[in-house]
Amino acid sequence: MIPEFRNEPFTDFSQAANKEVLKNAIAKVRAELGKKYPLVINGEYIETSDLLTSTNPGKPKEVIGTFSKADKDLAEKAMQAALHAFESWKHVCPMERARYLLKAAAIMRRKKAELTAWLILEIGKSHAEADGDVAEAIDFLEFYGREMIRLGGPQPVVPYPGEENELYYVALGVGLIVPPWNFPLAILVGMTSAAIVAGNTVLLKPSSETPAIAYQFVKIMEEAGLPKGVLNFVPGPGASVGDMLVAHPKTRFIAFTGSKEVGLRINEMAAKTQKGQLWIKRVIAEMGGKDSIVVDKDADLELAAEGITASAFGFQGQKCSACSRAIIHKDVYDEVLAKVVERTKKLTIGTPEDPANYFGPVSSKSAYESILEYIEIGKKEGKLECGGNKIDTKDGGFYIEPTIFSGIDPMARISQEEIFGPVLAFIKADSFDDALKIANNTEFGLTGAVYSRSRSLLEKARREFYCGNLYINRKCTGALVGVHPFGGFNMSGTDSKAGGRDYLLLFTQAKSVSEKF
Repeated sequence: MIPEFRNEPFTDFSQAANKEVLKNAIAKVRAELGKKYPLVINGEYIETSDLLTSTNPGKPKEVIGTFSKADKDLAEKAMQAALHAFESWKHVCPMERARYLLKAAAIMRRKKAELTAWLILEIGKSHAEADGDVAEAIDFLEFYGREMIRLGGPQPVVPYPGEENELYYVALGVGLIVPPWNFPLAILVGMTSAAIVAGNTVLLKPSSETPAIAYQFVKIMEEAGLPKGVLNFVPGPGASVGDMLVAHPKTRFIAFTGSKEVGLRINEMAAKTQKGQLWIKRVIAEMGGKDSIVVDKDADLELAAEGITASAFGFQGQKCSACSRAIIHKDVYDEVLAKVVERTKKLTIGTPEDPANYFGPVSSKSAYESILEYIEIGKKEGKLECGGNKIDTKDGGFYIEPTIFSGIDPMARISQEEIFGPVLAFIKADSFDDALKIANNTEFGLTGAVYSRSRSLLEKARREFYCGNLYINRKCTGALVGVHPFGGFNMSGTDSKAGGRDYLLLFTQAKSVSEKF
């Protein structure tokens, strides 16, 4: 009997033994850096001369690995392999498909420290953030495996005399999976495993920033015994290979997590019917956010300040759920601002390989330059309270201080545009109603939080704060699989509710069968 789902525990790095295990794992992974990695198509390893290089954002000269890039011909080869594999995989019973995920979760649990090390080196996550990423990946495998078992069983329909009626879920076909770099294991595993366990076959095109951790997942699925062709690993340029696969007439669905601009482009391309296409393509998209934390005048200000700081600066603010706007009632504005600035100045900054450091590098040179540009914009739009500088290191890492601006107008650029970095705008509200109005004034609607002791105002926020994930008297980051189904409104995406009971339905279609006796 498969036990009931429980979220994977986080590792306690205050324990010396756990620190030592991860230190050894980092050394082990570092010894593997610089290797060349192939495409994986129908179980075949294919090397190309056109390569993608992954580097450590804290030490940009350190090469994590070089990865063969797919071209259009190899992308077509992968599509044909996935189409062929689909003909048998779609008939594998849901329980059997689920067991592949449960096996993969067990392997991942055994490799937890090693996977955490890959995340630290490849994308600059702190010990806690990297460990949480791996734990969430394990959760997705465990949760979606169990969900497929539930969906694979008899579904309730109303009895009707003289007939046998049933409803069941069938797979869609071949899907393209396009994961982000900021949760390069958890979100990648969630999207890919959901598609696979539902009976589909996939083409996985990892982020160019984080192909190494993606490859580790592909190897784990191989170790779990997944049949050839079900999961095909095809790194490649988005402008050629990505566009080709989105537009391909045999692509049945696209699961994407990333920026609003890319998500809208994928949605537009997928909506155009191609010659030979037999279906309306499905797009499952989780895009951006401009997330707010509202603090009422009667709130627990210590709790609010702690939640704002953690939400704004965890993983350098590089989360679609991160707090980038603190909207504070005018009566407590100065006090909350002072508390958050005080906490922010105490954040330890430096290499994420050191467990003492909370705050590491941003993801890449392009992100680094974009964030610094927004900081200059912020200096014109408000008062710089702390941070605002790049940090030069001997290794040339992409470090930027956690930055806070006060006196920001609700319609200012740093209040409206997604920065995706450690920049927080403080906005003063005249009342709770005014704060909610400001919170709802962007094109996004992903996460939000409210701190208040007033039951009537909290209930008002439940009704009127327009976002997919609303948190009350807690931070707006850290959604747990099964506990907080995740996805947003408006330009934040299709409200996919990843990690919830509805999610697998996005990768299936329901078939009703009736037999009269």
